[in-house]
Amino acid sequence: MMSRVPAALLRFSCRLLSASLARNSCLLGRMESVVVRCIPGEPKLTIAFCLNGSNRYMLRDQNEALRTVLERISFNAARGPGKAKKSKIPKGAQVELEPLLVKLLYLDGSEVPVTLLNSEAWQDGSVLQVGDIQYSVSRNAPTFTVAELPVSLLAGFPVCPKLQIEFGHLQDCEFKWYKENIPNESPEAVGGQPGQASSWTEVGCSRVYVPSVQDIGCRLKLSCTPKDGGRHGVTKDLVSMGAVEAGPGVCTFDNRHMYTSKETEWPSVRVVSYNILANVYAQTELSKTVLYTYCAPYALELDYRQNLIKKELAGYNADIICLQEVDIGVFEDSLTPALDAFGLDGVFKIKDKQHEGLATFYRRTKFKLLSCHDICFSEALTSDPIHHELLQKVSVCRTLKSRVLKRSTALQVSVLEDLHKPDRRVCVANTHLYWHPKGGDVRLVQMGVALKHLSHVINQVAPEAPLVFCGDFNSNPNSGVFQLVSDTAVSQEHADWSSSGLEESCPMELLSTLPPMLSACSQLEYTNYVGGFQGCLDYIFIQPQRMEVEQMIPLPSHQEVTTYTALPSVAHPSDHIALVCDLRWNP
Repeated sequence: MMSRVPAALLRFSCRLLSASLARNSCLLGRMESVVVRCIPGEPKLTIAFCLNGSNRYMLRDQNEALRTVLERISFNAARGPGKAKKSKIPKGAQVELEPLLVKLLYLDGSEVPVTLLNSEAWQDGSVLQVGDIQYSVSRNAPTFTVAELPVSLLAGFPVCPKLQIEFGHLQDCEFKWYKENIPNESPEAVGGQPGQASSWTEVGCSRVYVPSVQDIGCRLKLSCTPKDGGRHGVTKDLVSMGAVEAGPGVCTFDNRHMYTSKETEWPSVRVVSYNILANVYAQTELSKTVLYTYCAPYALELDYRQNLIKKELAGYNADIICLQEVDIGVFEDSLTPALDAFGLDGVFKIKDKQHEGLATFYRRTKFKLLSCHDICFSEALTSDPIHHELLQKVSVCRTLKSRVLKRSTALQVSVLEDLHKPDRRVCVANTHLYWHPKGGDVRLVQMGVALKHLSHVINQVAPEAPLVFCGDFNSNPNSGVFQLVSDTAVSQEHADWSSSGLEESCPMELLSTLPPMLSACSQLEYTNYVGGFQGCLDYIFIQPQRMEVEQMIPLPSHQEVTTYTALPSVAHPSDHIALVCDLRWNP
């Protein structure tokens, strides 16, 4: 099904198309093109071409007769490239315009009846004749509706263009990368001519380009041709706003990539869980002046950190990636285009009334997304009958209930199908529990809701499917949350029930309906390392009877983590460390 494109975007795209088509045709000496976008079910169609040196864009009714459009084109052609100046035309003088012959022809040269409706008349390959000029009609040609390069370019870090295509597939498209020849290079050395404003040297031909140190100081250009099998549209040239800059050198994840240089082979699955530090938090005054004073200000900037995040994630060659603290703009404009280029599709769950949320990506050659079952804990607790018993217990303590219901914490649940064995499914859960150091009781309630919901989803949608539960649980291995997941029960005596103070204590017994789960990366010394705190807060929980751990990718050494005092730093984009492990499904 073709997606609808906003009219403003269509006008912008078609003007670019018509300009590019005219330019290309002049350069190549071939028939010019008219681009027609006509979607069944939509009331309008668009026609874009170059006439008398000007870009023309027409928005017409699909059920309008062809005659009306041709008459309009003839009238515009007769007017010439622009309106005559008033001073040149005597007042009251009549200006007669001699109409040009305009007709639409079939491939065999016969004329298309002017009584046909636009939707039927404008066929791919037909010819529009305007006077002595002929245009080849390209109907619903592959077209980039979005094509952008990232702002920040670093040597050694992948440059992933943001691309969206209509009537084509990104996997079919052709790409050519160029670097600008810097001014102090002689024209003879680069094959240019004296006096040229700029010249370019081809450096790559894949969708993603990794600049080298030789590219530092040079702008980049991407020439991308949209395609759909054998059909192709107009090539679009993108030029970077700035030049390639030097990278930070060795990063904390470089040594880890040595363990993940290749994708896993079935039935192994590589899983990543990572809190990437939302920009809405990294750019607060508290972060800059209190939390991360040791971090260079430029290293907290989103564009810089995104370079590191994309390189880190790409280098893990993961099959499933669960991310926390993902800004909605980062998901749409940065991570989705980048990870799509590396073979992963993703889904997003935004927190209620927040600008960040959870993202789960999966390798599309290994998995197919069957369904999503995301919830907000506070809403699910009060509205889903499966949580009625827990709600009754929580309601005994009004303070705890109020604190739980104020939180926008979410749980993202994705059921994936194994493409190598379609009858096998896996349930992937992703969460980021309440952060407050005195919020252990709130986190216990949230985990109680999560486990009940996951048990219900698996029983109803994917019986026997193994569960992989990732996230930033803001809970150390001695917490009630960890005990509930690993031992399936938390007694009313657990200290977390009094985490907000004895006067607000609301002890209760919590039981999990899921089997005991195992931390695939064991109990680490820390996964979060900032100036004032170091601790293990992140986990990848699995069911050991369904999956086993093949390897856990070692974390960066303590020396690497503390090279720049703490995290984040110029060599690490977040205050958390990614968990990476290879899992094997048991038969």
